Amino acid sequence: MVLKEVALENYTNIPAAIAAGAQRIELNDNLAVGGTTVSRGVMAEAAKYTQEHGVTLVTMIRPRGGNFVYNDTELKIMEADLLQAQALGVDGVALGALTKDGQLDTEAMALLVGAAGGMSVTFHMAFDALAADQQAAAIDWLVAHDVERILTHGGPLTTPIADCLPQLQATIKLAAGRIQILPGGGITADNVARITTALNVPQAHGTKIIAY
Repeated sequence: MVLKEVALENYTNIPAAIAAGAQRIELNDNLAVGGTTVSRGVMAEAAKYTQEHGVTLVTMIRPRGGNFVYNDTELKIMEADLLQAQALGVDGVALGALTKDGQLDTEAMALLVGAAGGMSVTFHMAFDALAADQQAAAIDWLVAHDVERILTHGGPLTTPIADCLPQLQATIKLAAGRIQILPGGGITADNVARITTALNVPQAHGTKIIAY
């Protein structure tokens, strides 16, 4: 059975998504810009509700839309949000940081993974903004630092997911079972079975992955 992670905005749709079969929720604000960190109040209520219903909660840690190159102040904000998530009992976090030249920002990532303090960490679609020749090295670093999974579309979000399957398959091969590869972006209730079967993966992510 495929685990369906649904990306939701705010708290509003969490009860309906869980009732419709969501097994993991990625909690965001501002999905129009790809998701940012929710308020403390939203995080607290979402954590409480998902815990009561035995559903895993992953919260987005991203201080703004735009690129994934963060300055020291933004990293301090992210660190504070990570400590908050941990204190509220959130299961996991989704985050990512890159350098201006399209490489993994290992210094920023080490800080953020450390601040996650045992919560599961997903490296989000910042992976797709990495220079192509940097992806293998990035996977090795993420594996070495106990990052649990990589959320990836396999290319620009403007490209349909079906056309990204060869790149996703290449990423899965690079991962070699050392880290989970979570396909997302354009995966819906209608195509999730087809995509996960083609990739031979046990999980998928999307805003419309569950019909409710």
